[in-house]
Amino acid sequence: MVRILFSSLGSHGHTYPLLPLAVAAREQGHDIVYAVDSGFHAPVAKLGFTVVEAGLSILDAFTQANSLHGTDQFQREMLRQTASTAFGSVLPRAYARDLAPILERDKPDLVVFEILNPGAGVAAIQAGIPAVCHGFGKVDPMMAPETMVTPLLEYLDEVGITVPNGQFFGLGAPYLDIFPASLQDLDHLREVERIPVRPVPFAEPGQVPDWVREHRRPLVYLTFGTAFAGLELIQRAMAGLSRLDAEVLVATGPQVEASLVADAPDNVHVMSWVPQADLLAHADLVVHHGGSGTTVSAMTTGVPQLVLPQGADQFRNGEVVAAANLGDHLVGEEFTADAVHDTVARLLNDAAVHDAVESIRLEIAAMPSPADVVPKLVELAG
Repeated sequence: MVRILFSSLGSHGHTYPLLPLAVAAREQGHDIVYAVDSGFHAPVAKLGFTVVEAGLSILDAFTQANSLHGTDQFQREMLRQTASTAFGSVLPRAYARDLAPILERDKPDLVVFEILNPGAGVAAIQAGIPAVCHGFGKVDPMMAPETMVTPLLEYLDEVGITVPNGQFFGLGAPYLDIFPASLQDLDHLREVERIPVRPVPFAEPGQVPDWVREHRRPLVYLTFGTAFAGLELIQRAMAGLSRLDAEVLVATGPQVEASLVADAPDNVHVMSWVPQADLLAHADLVVHHGGSGTTVSAMTTGVPQLVLPQGADQFRNGEVVAAANLGDHLVGEEFTADAVHDTVARLLNDAAVHDAVESIRLEIAAMPSPADVVPKLVELAG
């Protein structure tokens, strides 16, 4: 038995991709500790892991970053600068600081950190513990802007850590890659040990509605995720989708109260939350914001996608989907109700898209499962 400490930032998109591997490791008899900020303890604790508090929430990190730039108030024109400071400096420093005494106390044999949580990797390096980086999407020179890389490199220089060129957030550690090789930038990863692991869509347990299981008409699923959703975005997309000869399920997420989405047509079903991992198995198409979790889950399940990106890595994910003919994307002013209707109507009946989606599903299905990869973690733990 080995003791493995997993650590991620506290959000669905950063935590959920790691959980299937952590579960597989525990099922093979290994001791799992999970380090994350307190706001995300509940979903991790439900899986039976020992949970320890580390770092701070992304929202708190943004607040601290704002204060470093002379304001305590969120200002949209400062968003890029604020995000760069939060992800490049505030969060890495907080996680490294908080994990140092935990690693000294618990003495794990291995640390698995997600790629935008390099602070956990820094703590492992400083403690002399082997570390492995876990990804959640495509890794290439566009993954992090220079404004985010610069403060991270300044921090790494302060603590005396050097990394291979381009491997800034992964720290040059072995890389657990859940992204299919045909879409990954393998050249960018050539300087690190790449360990493929099949992505497993994860969601907290829940019931899929009976009408979804009956599947009498095509099912289109609409979500803008947990961080970027807005009432106007949902209503604009709904206005196009409602005109389809299809059932439309809308998950508003925690940012939008479902009751505010009023006067939905009979074929539109509005819910605050759905067990997305289970729902995708019944969907004919997903319309979404382009978060890595939803993008990869749709690939894994073999569902065409329409990406309506709003921020972060979503624009790049939409480009990947469109370039691979796994669906399409509508950016900025292209995102209108009419364009959503026309694009989804085309994608639902596009044989070439369905062939591409099936091809990527089969590629992912052939990747090593999390259970297959656990022995590699044991090997890396020494």
